[in-house]
Amino acid sequence: MVGLGNPGPQYAETRHNAGFWLVDQLARQHAGHFRPDAKFHGDTCRIALTDRELWLLKPMTFMNRSGHAVAALARFHRISLPEILVIHDDLDLPTGTIRLKQAGGHGGHNGLRDLIAQLGGNDFSRLRLGIGHPGDSRDVLDYVLRRPPQSERTLIEQAIADTLRELPHIVAGEWAKAMQTLHSRRIETVSPVSTALSANRASE
Repeated sequence: MVGLGNPGPQYAETRHNAGFWLVDQLARQHAGHFRPDAKFHGDTCRIALTDRELWLLKPMTFMNRSGHAVAALARFHRISLPEILVIHDDLDLPTGTIRLKQAGGHGGHNGLRDLIAQLGGNDFSRLRLGIGHPGDSRDVLDYVLRRPPQSERTLIEQAIADTLRELPHIVAGEWAKAMQTLHSRRIETVSPVSTALSANRASE
């Protein structure tokens, strides 16, 4: 399981680090601790979930070079692409929305773009955490690298908590069950602008 984000305290609370937030919370739930691992260009943690061992990875290479870390760990431990789940923020989904997806393109996400390039394929799974859209493409960079207001942070944290409850089904390959639960969640709309921009893609 790979959480995408940027290293450093200046980015820790920004929207672009939602993937880090989820794997950090998962590690805490299982008394795991992330440790720097130079050969994997990131922080790693190993936990047990439903009698399976999981590697958790936070690339420390910055978002647009995330693939280097993931490829290094996957090749060393002989982890195939379908065994990889990448958790990332998603501008195309309203804040607090969750979508599971198996394979697919990068959708303009620089972290996914580099993952596909470094892994040599796109046949890995994704867990998309909606962060909404600022309404103007020129504002995207500033938006993702900014802290969300508390109302939005609460929605993202609830999405993370709901995801972690379904994680045993995801790990067991029971995708239909997990998707039915996570995709049918009801959330409060916090931004009419981001909902309007995202509505056509939120049902993917």
